[in-house]
This record gives sequence, structure tokens and C-alpha cells, in this order.
Amino acid sequence: MLEAGVPSPVVPYGADQTLFVVIDRLDEATEIRVERSDLDTTINDLVAGCFSDPIKVISFNTLEHWMKDISTDVAGEIQSRCDIDGVTLPDYLSDFVESHS
Repeated sequence: MLEAGVPSPVVPYGADQTLFVVIDRLDEATEIRVERSDLDTTINDLVAGCFSDPIKVISFNTLEHWMKDISTDVAGEIQSRCDIDGVTLPDYLSDFVESHS
């Protein structure tokens, strides 16, 4: 269990960078994590279908040593973009958006 104020051992040390990791389920037993350095690129890649079954999006900062599950924020942004563009939410994102809305 992690203690408050103690940096997480999972967050790497390095330059001040906020990174985004998409966890994509390939099948029931396999998960793949894909790292992106820009939130807008991450969302665009999700909408473009670069992930088959995304299950979670995590952000973390390499200097401040924090991490956060931002799946709910990303799901809301995807739904908003689809609504603004007047397009139907793609099937490959429907489970992700539903589970994080």
C-alpha cells in the first residue's frame, strides 16, 4: 500500500513531463499499455480507432511523481467531440465511454 507523500515506485524519475497511458484489452487474458505524451493526441488516437478495446487511461507526471486515472474525463471528452461533430460514438469506444460515464 502506498503512503501519502511517498512517491510511487511506478512513476519514473526524469524531466518534468506528463504522460498518458492507454490500457487496451487485446483479449480476456491480455492487456497492452500504450504511452502517449499529449492528451489531445491520446484522445484523437482513441477516436481514430488506434485501440481495439480501451479500458483505462492513466496520466502521470515524471517530476512531481503523481498518477491519476483520467478515464472519466477522457470518456466525457470523447462523447462531447462526437456530439459536437454530430457523429455516433464508434462501437469500439462504447464500452469505454459507458463504463466511465
